[in-house]
Amino acid sequence: MTFLDQSHRQLPTGAAKILHLNWAIILLLCAIASTGFLMLYSVANGSFDPWASRQMVRFAAGAVVMLIIAMIHIRFWRAMAPLAYGGSLILLVLVEFFGEVGMGAQRWIDLGFIQLQPSELMKIALVMMLALYYDWLDPDKVSRPQWLIIPLLLILAPVALVLTQPDLGTAILLAAGGGVVMFLAGVSLWYFGAAIGLGAGLVTLVMQSRGTSWQLLKDYQYRRIETFLDPSTDPLGAGYHITQSKIALGSGGLSGRGFMEGTQARLNFLPEKHTDFIFTTLAEEFGFVGSASLLIMFTLVVVFAMTSALRNRDRFGALLTAGVGATFFFYFSVNMAMVMGLIPVVGVPLPLVSYGGSAMLVLMAAFGLLQSAHVHRPR
Repeated sequence: MTFLDQSHRQLPTGAAKILHLNWAIILLLCAIASTGFLMLYSVANGSFDPWASRQMVRFAAGAVVMLIIAMIHIRFWRAMAPLAYGGSLILLVLVEFFGEVGMGAQRWIDLGFIQLQPSELMKIALVMMLALYYDWLDPDKVSRPQWLIIPLLLILAPVALVLTQPDLGTAILLAAGGGVVMFLAGVSLWYFGAAIGLGAGLVTLVMQSRGTSWQLLKDYQYRRIETFLDPSTDPLGAGYHITQSKIALGSGGLSGRGFMEGTQARLNFLPEKHTDFIFTTLAEEFGFVGSASLLIMFTLVVVFAMTSALRNRDRFGALLTAGVGATFFFYFSVNMAMVMGLIPVVGVPLPLVSYGGSAMLVLMAAFGLLQSAHVHRPR
């Protein structure tokens, strides 16, 4: 009897799989989403409509999707990785031709019942595909240059398509998530050092291109960078978001103004108060204590995900779990850094808290994959 034969004989089956879910992560996801419901209720001036009720329905649907995915063996999702990646890439191409335009960007495909954002699908599809590649590849070949070409192409293709939408924030998350999977697979640190150097050169090139015939970013993206460096130069224009965000963060103090007492959101000083900047409403109403509590819950999700990855002896399952955890980490860290003015505003929502359909459902599906890897890990 081989090790795998013995392992599969010990795997839970049927309803017993429910008991083997990572319930710590599920409870944390419910707590974080509930925080989002409260904040959406608050920014709507004490009404479940139009945001909180829809968000609750989406979370319930996402939870069902998560559980269904979790019950299916991880070997099935391993086989589905190329289909998920290829399908997401095709959808990204279709966005270029048939995408819906909103807020200066072309990112969505209208399915009638939902505005699908294919770049959200790509976040998890890319992690699946890279985990499959490094599960297949001999560990001794991981750092050889010729075996880096395929994963780099897998990352750069969707990043390039997302940048044309334009969506700098999602492009950064895709590159970061893919880089983490490569790092965890064992790619030499020298390559990451070279990538950082290349990135610094690219930033220089982007800034030098402004005002030329080959300008690499939109004008509003340059204004965001300028505003990030000095928001006070245009407090009523490009610097308005960050200025109002910092006022809300600072006015919360230690314990906040109280539930539904935040003036920045209720008096509509905060743009995007129900989406990208919802964290500032939480900080204003519940102060440092509330903000730190939410940050702790986010961090615990990542800790439990990484712990599950370390205990998983299946390479695909371990890389997939770590990739989902890393993607989640980048989600909330980039959003929080953005609203605090530590990085430019790049349009990244706060996971499970910001109002949004595609991000919510895809994130819950990603945690379904994590749960499948956890339930069906070799024992």
